[in-house]
Amino acid sequence: MKHNDETPFSYPVKVGNISANPVAVTISADAEELAGLARLWSVLEVKALTAAFEVKRWKRDGIRVKGRVTADIVQACVVSLDPVEAHIDEPVEVVFVPEGSKLARMPVAVEGGEMVLDPEGPDAPEIFTGDTIDAGMVAAEHVALAIDPYPRKPDIAFAGHIESTDKDDRKPSPFAVLKDWKKD
Repeated sequence: MKHNDETPFSYPVKVGNISANPVAVTISADAEELAGLARLWSVLEVKALTAAFEVKRWKRDGIRVKGRVTADIVQACVVSLDPVEAHIDEPVEVVFVPEGSKLARMPVAVEGGEMVLDPEGPDAPEIFTGDTIDAGMVAAEHVALAIDPYPRKPDIAFAGHIESTDKDDRKPSPFAVLKDWKKD
């Protein structure tokens, strides 16, 4: 399968083939896909990426993808630039609805123009067009969100870094330059 830089890891799943019974989807990235993901995520290396999903119907015309995604990546330490290995293991639960579905509508604003959203509540459904969803893209997105933006090797600290004191934080007096003016 040919990949572009925007979606180096793709695994299309036909929505029409999904019935009320769940379908197990297990995917893993090959060497070319791993290299493309490393470029996309700006990391030194992606050693492995696997996902195990259960795909089933949700309500009447939606699809629910639920499972786990795991990845092993190598990043550059933000202090020393040495390689730092990381293991990512994330749960995945995403609901897809077709374009134009009533379930895809955003919540209506209440009086006063405010929308009330529950931060702990479920995410809004993703919208798909056509008759396929991309399980590979779902896996890649969840790994990308779990990557540590500031990886650091254990026991590494900034050399020569001095914490400021309260004295350093005080604003100097504008008359401090005049203190030695009259001594001669």
